[in-house]
Amino acid sequence: MSIKFNQLSNAIRFLSVDAVQKANSGHPGMPMGMADVATTLFKYHLRFNPKNPNWINRDRFILSAGHGSMLLYSLLYLCGYKSVSIQDIKSFRQLNSICAGHPEYKEGSGIETTTGPLGQGLGNAVGMAIAEEVYRKKFGSSLINNKTYVIASDGDLMEGVSHESMSLAGHLKLKNLIVFFDNNKISIDGSTSLSVSDNYKKRFESYNWEFLEINGHSEKEISKAIFKASKSNRPTLISCKTIIGFGSPNKSGKASSHGSPLGDEEIALVRKKLKWNNKPFEIPQEILDEWRKIGKKGELLEKKWQEIIDKKNPKIKNKLEKSYNKTELRDLESLIEKQKQKYFEIKPDLATRQCSMAAIESISSILPQLIGGSADLSGSNNTKTNNSKIINSKNYDGNYIHYGVREHGMAAVMNGLALYGGIIPYGGTFLIFSDYCKPSIRLSALMGLKVIYIFSHDSIGLGEDGPTHQPIEQLTGLRAIPNLNVFRPADINETLECWEIALKSKNTPSAIALSRQKVPYINPKNSKENKSEKGAYVVSITSHESNVTLVASGTEVELALKVQEKLKENKIHSKVVSMPCMELFDKQSADYQNDILEENSLIVTLEAGSIMSWQKYIKYNGINLGIDKFGESAPYKEVYNHLDLSEEKITSFIQKKLRE
Repeated sequence: MSIKFNQLSNAIRFLSVDAVQKANSGHPGMPMGMADVATTLFKYHLRFNPKNPNWINRDRFILSAGHGSMLLYSLLYLCGYKSVSIQDIKSFRQLNSICAGHPEYKEGSGIETTTGPLGQGLGNAVGMAIAEEVYRKKFGSSLINNKTYVIASDGDLMEGVSHESMSLAGHLKLKNLIVFFDNNKISIDGSTSLSVSDNYKKRFESYNWEFLEINGHSEKEISKAIFKASKSNRPTLISCKTIIGFGSPNKSGKASSHGSPLGDEEIALVRKKLKWNNKPFEIPQEILDEWRKIGKKGELLEKKWQEIIDKKNPKIKNKLEKSYNKTELRDLESLIEKQKQKYFEIKPDLATRQCSMAAIESISSILPQLIGGSADLSGSNNTKTNNSKIINSKNYDGNYIHYGVREHGMAAVMNGLALYGGIIPYGGTFLIFSDYCKPSIRLSALMGLKVIYIFSHDSIGLGEDGPTHQPIEQLTGLRAIPNLNVFRPADINETLECWEIALKSKNTPSAIALSRQKVPYINPKNSKENKSEKGAYVVSITSHESNVTLVASGTEVELALKVQEKLKENKIHSKVVSMPCMELFDKQSADYQNDILEENSLIVTLEAGSIMSWQKYIKYNGINLGIDKFGESAPYKEVYNHLDLSEEKITSFIQKKLRE
């Protein structure tokens, strides 16, 4: 029995409609409208293997329009992925179901990235397309030649991050990136004409993209457009004119099918109109078999690819597998240890941004998976080193990307680089602009990706640029994100240690905040141990009967040491604790925490920023010293003094507190 194309598409439509209806929550309209595009892509073009979802050379399929998640879940179930069962489909949007309200990345599931915040999938796709180019350059087009396909909505293209990432993609001529624009002209509020009058053709052609327009319900037009896009020498956007809620007599083409269940009565009418005489969640065996055949084609594709690999020099095969599946960190510890010994001997005064550059230069010499970049501030945040080779449209044999002034796009792209596999991305900007990166940082943490964010100019210490550039609440905001390690090293020693921790962290992204101003080398003894791994440790102690514990991070550790000298002059004993990472300290045993923050000692925390994240450490009678207002434009030492962060004023605060 020959299965018609529309029957395959309708399987997607009705699984989506029924799941949304059962959950009484979701977005049925998009899966109904884009079912024909998805069916054409999966049936004729997409290279994937449900039995090995981690196949290196698979095509990546990104549902940037994450609200239409049932489209993706339906495809995974129909094609035979073990990750999604019919029971999971029936449990859409329910606790512990892989079929969450918006797609959530899970390695090996077929869900390539977490989407939902619109525009994020587009940014991730650019990162994946860059990674493919890097790997193809390294291992040859016979081994690496996959494409990255994206389904994006009107909302995706409205978000500013889409401009940042699409502009970069065109600049880099990412020819294996193909985006399907679900051009149904409907948003939740109603017609997109309420808020958009963009000329998408001119917009994308200005980005140096190929732009194609098709009927998104014509199998032939869809397939022809994909063939044309696959031969282009630049990225392609295929504008698919579709009808949201396709097949619904009363709700198709309307906002009422966008974000709400259709209702039992309307679903009955859809079944009648599309001649789908099956119960909810029931897929006729012959249609399911046809979909499973589509899934099985990938087994043969991977087998042929494996044959090509086997014919290659064994060294190339081993190098590919090692590069993609293993991050060699065996040499990292010994490298960090040697660097720490070197700097212990010379004890340099360096800004921690300079310390980070030294760390990157050393680490990149042994870790080819490291790919860096900066949002136009390479010389300021010191992310570019002598080992940096620029990636551009003519040469992907490099390890450094000029992202331009595109902080949000950079962060989303870095997530895509990490998701592709075999790459550890890092990227830099000023800490104040972490606000522009925040949505993508949050998704790094949600997905558990090894992404390293470098944030220089980390406090009022940047001085003359003034309050627009002086971060106050940014560290607190980053520390509030679950599963994100926020580091603020105090010197070259700690910077090396923080980099080591970030590279070893398997499922936790890192943010490393770095100073503009120079700081002294603080550790009196060199230690092979990575003391920063415990989040906090004692740097200096004047007596084991100390009355005061000064706890600081970053540049304020130097300030704490100066305060300690002042206190000693006044016969007040103290210890100075450096806390480069609160998140790691909070994971230590109660005994360790109590040793560091003794109950009978006056706890004084010190950081040139908001005190909010420090309040948990002062216990009963401590002091949080920081900044609860915006900074000032002036030389940094004057700004510190103006905001009461000088050793004299801090010493006075402590003496007054001890007299109470």
